[in-house]
Formats: sequence, structure tokens, C-alpha cells
Amino acid sequence: MGGNDRGVRTIDDVLEMLDGLFAGGGDRWTEGGAAWWDGFYEDRGKPVPFFVEKPDENLVAYGERELPPVRGRALDLGCGPGRNALHLASLGYRVDAVDLSATAIGWARERARAAGADGIRFVCGDAFTAALDGPYDLVYDSGCFHHLPPHRRAGYLALLDRVLAPGGHFALTSFAAGEGGMGSELPDAEFYRRGSLEGGLAYTDVQLRSIFAGLTEVELRRMRDEPADSPAFGESFLWTALFRRPA
Repeated sequence: MGGNDRGVRTIDDVLEMLDGLFAGGGDRWTEGGAAWWDGFYEDRGKPVPFFVEKPDENLVAYGERELPPVRGRALDLGCGPGRNALHLASLGYRVDAVDLSATAIGWARERARAAGADGIRFVCGDAFTAALDGPYDLVYDSGCFHHLPPHRRAGYLALLDRVLAPGGHFALTSFAAGEGGMGSELPDAEFYRRGSLEGGLAYTDVQLRSIFAGLTEVELRRMRDEPADSPAFGESFLWTALFRRPA
């Protein structure tokens, strides 16, 4: 949609117009869209914490505690290079892993082949419109939600409502507001004034509980810092949260 064609007629038109206010505008909800993320993942040697081939420490802990108890189907939203998808597959889940970046998906597929991992279907595309064949017993999001602009939260909640099985679990890691946190604590409206997501949105625990109020909280805590030699990834600037959908 371009020029002065007065083409805003539907809710999707409004959402796409708002997407376009951010840097690189118009390629869905992320700053710069798929092309920006392809460039981000191109240099695998960058000192990016989550480039490591390790699962999140909270995800490991959930498995050890058998939370969730059913290891059926899992969806990894914004899977990046596939580190958490690989772990979920090792636990016995049949995994769909989706990411906007073809470069990230290519890297994830390489890791899966090297590990001999079966049971993972990698999907390159927009999670809001991708052919996701739910319902899923577990939806896992490590770092996707905090890159959504505010106007996409409603669609995110609608996606969860569509794909999360009754009694299923939703697990999230996201930027934590407050001392030692990362991400921006600006009010929602300010992101639109600046035309930037400022590297990602930081949330308080109260805000996360409010956003996901339709789900039952199982656990919400700061991620534990993990040393370099740990088999798991952990950074305390992130929240980890586990919610359950009522049966």
C-alpha cells in the first residue's frame, strides 16, 4: 500500500500501515523485516549470546520437572538457529520451528542434520500467516515477543488462542525491565513517535501477567545466569515465564 490512495479499509491494512512506521518499514512487524534479520544471522562468529548451541536454562528445567507433562507437539516461535527446537526434539516432542529469516532457518537445518535430529519441521515465514498445523501441547518463544511492536500484541494473543491446545503450555523468555535489564522501557506510543523499536521492548512481571491474563501462571522468574561452560544458556536480563491454558 503506497502513495495517497486512501487504501486503508481493513484491520489488516491498519496493521500493515503501522508496521511501515518502523525502520525498513512494511516488512511485517520487525525493524527492517526479514532482510535485516538475514543480515543479523549472516555472521555466525559475532559475539551474540544466543548464537550458542545451547538450550535455554528454563527450558531444560521444565523438562527435568516434567513441565509440561505431555511431550506431544511443540511450536518454537522465532526459532533462530534452532537451539531450543533441537532440545525439544531431544525430549521427544514433534516440533514445528518458525522464523522470519531464511538465513536463520538454514543455519538451524544445518544444526539439525549435524545432530541427527528427527521430528523437526522448519518453517521460514511470518508466524502470523504461516501454515502452522496446531494444536500444540507447548508453544515456546525465546526472544520473539519482545521484538513485536505494540499493535501486534493482539495478533500474538490471537495466534496463541488458535494454536495452543486446551491444557497446553506457553513458555516465554523476554527482555526484563528494571535494573540490569535490556530493551527499551519507553511507553508504547513513544515507539511510534520515534519510528523505532529501540532494539526491543522490556516488560515488567506485572505487564506480562496482565498481557497473558487469560492463561494460568505456572512460573515467572528471572532467567538464571549460566557460566560459559554450562550446557545451558542463561542471562539474567531476561524473564522466563510458563503459563498453562485452561483445559
